[in-house]
Amino acid sequence: MTVTLTTAGPLHPDGGAEGTYDVTVVGAGVVGAAVARELARHRLRTALIDAADDIGDGTSKANTAILHTGFDAVPGSLEARLVREGRDLLAAYATETGIPVERVGALLVAWDEDQLAALPGLRDKAARNGYHASRIIDAEELRAREPHLGPGALGALDVPDESIICPWTTPLAFATQAVRAGVHLHLNCRVLDITTDAGGHTLTTSRGPLRTRFLVNAAGLHADEVDRLLGHDVFTVTPRRGQLVVLDKLARPLVSHILLPVPGPAGKGVLVAPTVFGNVLLGPTAEELDDKTATGSTADGIRFLREKGRRIVPALLDEEVTAVYAGLRAATGQEDYRIQEYPGLRYVAVGGIRSTGLTASMAIGRHVMELLTAVGLDPGEPHDLPPLTMPGLGEAFTRPYRDAALIAGDPAYGTLVCHCEQVSLGEIRDALASTIPPHSPDGLRRRTRARGGRCQGFYCGAAVRALFEEERP
Repeated sequence: MTVTLTTAGPLHPDGGAEGTYDVTVVGAGVVGAAVARELARHRLRTALIDAADDIGDGTSKANTAILHTGFDAVPGSLEARLVREGRDLLAAYATETGIPVERVGALLVAWDEDQLAALPGLRDKAARNGYHASRIIDAEELRAREPHLGPGALGALDVPDESIICPWTTPLAFATQAVRAGVHLHLNCRVLDITTDAGGHTLTTSRGPLRTRFLVNAAGLHADEVDRLLGHDVFTVTPRRGQLVVLDKLARPLVSHILLPVPGPAGKGVLVAPTVFGNVLLGPTAEELDDKTATGSTADGIRFLREKGRRIVPALLDEEVTAVYAGLRAATGQEDYRIQEYPGLRYVAVGGIRSTGLTASMAIGRHVMELLTAVGLDPGEPHDLPPLTMPGLGEAFTRPYRDAALIAGDPAYGTLVCHCEQVSLGEIRDALASTIPPHSPDGLRRRTRARGGRCQGFYCGAAVRALFEEERP
């Protein structure tokens, strides 16, 4: 297995035509990585590039981690189709590769008569989206299933197939499989300019020029900027900040389902949801911003979430907060994805991929492959990708520290480094030696959960940092 992963230096020191790629994907979030994985199924010279130093370092690392059914998408939209197809693809892929998924179901809770009256329309909307398993339940059944709900809930729409998933393992799995199949991954590689001629595109990057015949723009929050480098003014990304609160694992028994609000004119609102790591999420906010780097949390945002949480599950406010974080969604003012092919440019723009992008990612990859073919790419026959098994991060599954056979073979898996998250020395060692190793302690956390627990690295931080520094070149 030959792996090409670079993080510094010129992209092609020797220059020349041999440095030309057939396809380059800009953006290594969950969507860009899924596109690269789909391209890896063909005998193409493909590059995946990102301005950050890791896979999934932007929007993909800070979402609500839900594998959607697509029940509430706009019927007939591209998003609705790709979410529906993507859910089945990703659920099967997760089973195949070990990405943690739990089918916990969702309940859209009605807190007043207007919301209760809206439930039949939401059920019918789900049916128009091809999802027929939803049903309306009354207050008595709702209370039996979620006894810790706040007072006043009148009923709910039950969506039994909504699931929770690991948002970090998913893009890493896509990228790992792509790189092992021959895709070149270039990190710390920001696109500064693009010039186009009859033969393709020359990207001026922070690490020198890159030549490619076809181009896919999956740059997330910066997709509009890359699109404008191609001479377009089709959409503008307005970052929509979503702040979230992560509650301690002791809060997990308070919530059995993903608890969703009935959507209103202001949007989908605040949810309460379990995570595959055993915590509970509260959020997100929805704040329209101008700054694409504004991922900080605010006192007002946390106060707002606590007020919402008090209504939904009052006992949550008595639980310890493990962490707060914020992610930026790529809002474009249009309630659908902005995926467009440009035959004359050999270019596909993948913009406006909002909170459903994780679910739809594999279907987006297939759709982009079809569009690339439509603009002139001859991919040849597909082939199977090398099999892949990802580290098991899900709390509902057998973790390494509880696997007696694994520990018997290598005691490092029984040696805990991070006690809050029960992360072993063996897991940290494996992550540091993996196909796409972390380039920061935060990257290591997303691969292992180390430093992600209730002490936030207070006790294990020095040991984790020392292990990380030992492996750095």
